[in-house]
Amino acid sequence: MNAEELRALQAPIKSNYREAPENAVFTLRAKGDLGAGLTCKVETGRGLAQAGLHPKTGGDGLSLCSGDMLLEALVACAGVTLNAVATALDLKLRDATVYAEGDIDARGTLGVDKNAPVGFREIRLRFDIDSDATPEQLDTLVKLTERYCVVFQTINKRPELKVSRSAAGGN
Repeated sequence: MNAEELRALQAPIKSNYREAPENAVFTLRAKGDLGAGLTCKVETGRGLAQAGLHPKTGGDGLSLCSGDMLLEALVACAGVTLNAVATALDLKLRDATVYAEGDIDARGTLGVDKNAPVGFREIRLRFDIDSDATPEQLDTLVKLTERYCVVFQTINKRPELKVSRSAAGGN
């Protein structure tokens, strides 16, 4: 796809959203059912993914770690966004690789030290880009990718989170 094709594809969508901003708001959903042992089976668009504890917190290493899944979602979103922005800017990329890594102190999630944070302390996102674009063009590409990457901005800006409970079976 080139920049002109991308603009043609997105033009009616953008026009609709400008005219009726409420049409731009939609809800994504995920569902998981508890599985055997300490696992949760998550329905994905492509089937079931079984998540479990990371080996550093007692897992057997056979199930997906949700922390890895978060980083994978960040890489996927940043990669798609990088590709779309490069296309929109008409920058030719020969190749690009997106890396995400994050540091977790397991003492927090295991309750070993109540002062240790639960969750990632730091997440680092890196792009290795092979292109004839100028350094300034590549800086703009990365800056716009950061700006428009939904997962990056969600982690960075922290949305309002709400937790609720309902009883299964009417209890």
